[in-house]
Amino acid sequence: MANKITCVIVDDEPIAREILESFIDKTPNLELISSCKNAMEALQVAQTENIDLFFLDINMPEITGLSLAKIINNKSQIIFTTAYRDYAVDGFNLSVIDYLLKPISFDRFLQAIQKVTNNNMKISIENDNKKDFMFVRADRKMVKINFKDILYIESLGDYVKVFTNNDTVITRETISNFQTTLPSDCFIRVHRSYIVSISKISSYTNEYIEIAKKAVSISRSYKESVLQKLAQV
Repeated sequence: MANKITCVIVDDEPIAREILESFIDKTPNLELISSCKNAMEALQVAQTENIDLFFLDINMPEITGLSLAKIINNKSQIIFTTAYRDYAVDGFNLSVIDYLLKPISFDRFLQAIQKVTNNNMKISIENDNKKDFMFVRADRKMVKINFKDILYIESLGDYVKVFTNNDTVITRETISNFQTTLPSDCFIRVHRSYIVSISKISSYTNEYIEIAKKAVSISRSYKESVLQKLAQV
């Protein structure tokens, strides 16, 4: 059997939690990790467990489900559960898997879980088809570069200089075109002239990233997106 989908329920209403708990218990491919009465409890679970799916009530005191979703959306899939139809647009703007309107029927619950399963299959296929290397022209030949070996990339106008663990390769290409080939979950543009490998970063501040004993500046135009992405790693 495939790995079960790990779940967390977040709802301040005990009856709502009990209903979802019973639905999860009746669904063989789901595993309930925790049933939380507020967002703070859920955040603690998210920090210690790998959670595939959150069932989030939207209208909760202190930290709402919408606020919590913005924090965990990059790591886990989300299904919103709410009695208020007005929140649907906000939910789908966050790219959540589904939006369940209370009272939730078991049939409607299973439809949402099928969406999660289909999305997992799509991600798995994309990962299987994802290349982990590229070829670039350098020194009158095509040179293979493994993404895992790249430290950082520097723009030299119409050329880019690729710094790897063992070598440096110069190829005729713009850094913007180069960026489209690299996996976005592994590399980040920090400056008009630099792309760095996230896994190779040894330290960073609001002003620069240190990688392989080199300080790479974070430009003002990229600072917000860079710091936000690094905070989520």
